[in-house]
Amino acid sequence: MAAPEPDFTLGIEEEYLLVDLETLELAAAPQALMDACAADLEGQVSPEFLQCQIEIGTRVCRDIGEAREDLKRLRASVARHARDHGLAPIAASCHPFADWKRQHHTNKERYNALRQDLAGVVRRMLICGMHVHVGIPAEEQRIDIMNQLSYFLPHLLALSTSSPFWQGDDTGLASYRLTVFDNLPRTGLPPRPASWAEYERTVQVLIDLGLIEDSSKIWWDLRPSARFPTLESRIMDVSPRLEHALSLAALTQCLTRMLWRLSTKNQRWRIYDRFLLAENRWRAQRYGTGEGLIDFGRRAVVPMAELLEELIELVAEDGEALGCRAEIEAARDILREGTSSTRQRLVYQDAIQAGDSHDEALRAVTRHLIEEFHADL
Repeated sequence: MAAPEPDFTLGIEEEYLLVDLETLELAAAPQALMDACAADLEGQVSPEFLQCQIEIGTRVCRDIGEAREDLKRLRASVARHARDHGLAPIAASCHPFADWKRQHHTNKERYNALRQDLAGVVRRMLICGMHVHVGIPAEEQRIDIMNQLSYFLPHLLALSTSSPFWQGDDTGLASYRLTVFDNLPRTGLPPRPASWAEYERTVQVLIDLGLIEDSSKIWWDLRPSARFPTLESRIMDVSPRLEHALSLAALTQCLTRMLWRLSTKNQRWRIYDRFLLAENRWRAQRYGTGEGLIDFGRRAVVPMAELLEELIELVAEDGEALGCRAEIEAARDILREGTSSTRQRLVYQDAIQAGDSHDEALRAVTRHLIEEFHADL
């Protein structure tokens, strides 16, 4: 029997960095702040690996409207409680000038184990991302769609890039975050298991050897969630602007539905070699939306504006069905206004041209990130 239509529910997880409102440097989250957020947000907030980080997660949302309401509430609550302690959250994947060597990890069993297991590479994890869950209850569907959805991961990364600076230097990359994250094991583009059973057998090898306790220690760019009946996209940088985050979540949801829709017509997206997809992943990481991605069907590098129009047209039917056509079309705003990496560089350049020093310009970038986080709340 054919699997039933998935529910395509939506869940969004975001990681934020906490900065001191006066110095604009990173600051550890006081326990009183975490307690206030926990009391306010009922299990939807948690500490992250580093003490200067905080993570939130929406409820299971039926559509993008519910996701907007919940994500806005979560962001506003974290901002409000942080302000009570002289702090502010920023939703950027790297802090413009912080030094990872000065940060401390959260004293929690899971994070203590990570520090022990991953040694020096995990100490550099001063990065934040956005994860988008799309509900696909049938396990075989989950694997089949994962294998096809990987094609679009570079497109989502390019639109989300928010980490051009690292330890006070302009890296030349739009997403330096992935450079750091890829040092961990079990990261990068996912493999292509032929079935759910093959995926489980592969993961079980590492579990039986005692190397991981479960699949939550697999950090691919796209994976079956270890806790929920969802596909979890993990490739995107976190977005400073709420509406941009929602557009990216809606695109992820609609691309997932589009691939399911193809299957109902006995069609599927063409599978390309991971080597080729990795080239697009690199182009997105390096250039964001600036230099285009490879269209393998055309065998040409195509500007991102053209690719985005094709994506919007491709998922128009799915946007209508899921009630997020407006959010899909609003992805054009990211190209029009620039990704966060582009906007951060413009703020830096404007500050330098106004006579600011390098350090002052980086602080201007941090103030800009605080303003963008609060703009839609």
